[in-house]
Amino acid sequence: MAATSNENLNALFAPARDGLQPDILGVLESILRLYSISPQELFYKWESYCLKMGPEETKLDLPTARMFQKDVQDNFERSNEGKRSERKPAVSATPRTASKGDVYGMLDELTPNAGSRRLGSVKRKNDFQTPAPKRVATPEKKVNGSSLAGIPFAERQNVGEILQQVNSHVPVAEPPIAPYSESRIRVIANTDIKKFGYKPMSMRLTESSEVLDERIDDFMAMVQKHHKLDENAFGNAAAQSTNDIVAVGRIACDTPEGKLNQASLLLEMSRRMGAGLRVPLKVDSLSAYSFFPGQIVAVRGTNASGNYFQVNEILTLPAPAPPVSAPSAIEAYNEKLGVSEDSTGTPLNVLFASGPYTADDNLDFEPLQALCTKAAEDMVDAMVLTGPFLDIEHPLLASGDFDLPDVKGIAQDADMTTLFRLWISSQLDKVCLAVPSITIILVPSVRDAISKHISWPQEHIIKRELGLAKQVKMLPDPCFVSLNEVLLGITSHDILVQLSREQISHGQKNELLERLPGYLIDQRHFFPLHPPLSRERLTQGDVKATGDCIDLGYLKLGEWSKARPDVLVLPSMLTPSVKIVDSVVVINPGSLSKRKAAGTYSQMTLLPRELSDEERSQTDVTHNVFERARVDVLRI
Repeated sequence: MAATSNENLNALFAPARDGLQPDILGVLESILRLYSISPQELFYKWESYCLKMGPEETKLDLPTARMFQKDVQDNFERSNEGKRSERKPAVSATPRTASKGDVYGMLDELTPNAGSRRLGSVKRKNDFQTPAPKRVATPEKKVNGSSLAGIPFAERQNVGEILQQVNSHVPVAEPPIAPYSESRIRVIANTDIKKFGYKPMSMRLTESSEVLDERIDDFMAMVQKHHKLDENAFGNAAAQSTNDIVAVGRIACDTPEGKLNQASLLLEMSRRMGAGLRVPLKVDSLSAYSFFPGQIVAVRGTNASGNYFQVNEILTLPAPAPPVSAPSAIEAYNEKLGVSEDSTGTPLNVLFASGPYTADDNLDFEPLQALCTKAAEDMVDAMVLTGPFLDIEHPLLASGDFDLPDVKGIAQDADMTTLFRLWISSQLDKVCLAVPSITIILVPSVRDAISKHISWPQEHIIKRELGLAKQVKMLPDPCFVSLNEVLLGITSHDILVQLSREQISHGQKNELLERLPGYLIDQRHFFPLHPPLSRERLTQGDVKATGDCIDLGYLKLGEWSKARPDVLVLPSMLTPSVKIVDSVVVINPGSLSKRKAAGTYSQMTLLPRELSDEERSQTDVTHNVFERARVDVLRI
């Protein structure tokens, strides 16, 4: 048992190393024994602890392990105290008569501040007035039992420190002597923006089931073409048969609120091939696998007993095609970058950041100001910003307990549009004035108070009343957009943290932060998980998470119909990172502002695409962004 526990702890806490140190392992085993929890549950508590303390600053050494042990103990004691207080009935003293006043002091319970009055004292007339409502507690005190006093932004440490990077051999883009006279980037939206303007909260069950069913049939057609299979090779996995068949379906769990594991795996088939039935999957003969709810898989095996489908092989799905461009288009873009026979040109400089853009204890938006100052100083070519911009989870915005600055034209009863102009538009306009050639892309979040579209896929924010410059482009969530030849896939929805909670794997060699975006590439979708997690299952401790408002009827708006992107932008609560997965540069810039401290952002330096003589004669060429793009994750 101890050996199994050690193996599980090493697999969860040190998958890419030789294992945990014996001292650290001893501390973790002590927590398991004291609180009777599983290694997986302990790992979830560790993730929550890292998010609370700051993922990039929290390393699993012996002092940190002991602090983590104390944190688990404190949470356990608070939980027990809360349970005891809920069970314990309120006990009050027996009423006593007084020489003066009402009998048994009954009116004392009906008037404010009665408990502080001495028995027999004379009641004043104003004591019987209607009690005034209590003022909402400000975040300077406590929100959800947690103090919001954090590190002041001006006192943050290690500004500009590089936390992660890829292609370090590519030099960082140097700022030009003066701003360019015109934009060096041509922006093309590769998403039909009009389709996102649907009516939310009108989802029909029949439409949702048709979308889910059609997705299985589409994948079956792709598998048949990719593996060159005859149509007779496919069958119903739920039907009893000794014949070896290929079944295509959706992974599901045997209980609606259960956690996926090897024993709870189900395969849900389409109505055309399997009448929509579900059958248990037996995968004990496989040396390696990885599954999550909603994943479309193609499996080969038999159902001899009629009780379960024995999987002998998992068929690979066809990889999405890489994006391509005509050599003439590449040369036109290179000409904008100054490429000529005598010059290699200057690289593009792009910043990526995600909300929230201010700490929980203020509305100063200092991190956003610092990012805009950085963009103006470096005279970057583009900024890609994802929401939330005005976060509905922000304690001050949620309570409405804040004061507006004394600015001309700002009334004390201002709406969210006015607040956006005051805090967001003003900063972006300064950047546009300093760097007229810049391109700024804004993608909303379901947590944006400024957006009236509350479900995902989400319509873009209406620009008309926000006072934004013409350099600012509004796009929906999710979206594909081309910056010159580079195809970007962007979503502000945190799919990575949900997949990390729900996925199971066995025998996989790649690490979790590479495997998670690989699921999106493999499934050709920005949100392949089904069903999505609720807010209660996502929230851990005092780390907030927003539950999903997924409109299944419009789930096809998140599909990758044409090609995989060159760059995939996936902001997440997980550790900020940049990875190259299947020739795709996957960027998680993290949040620009954490709850109590400064956050992170990403910077990409992209060299011009060099064409060989042979490539110039071809019809289309790949972009090879993963070879010529340097991406750094930095502290703001």
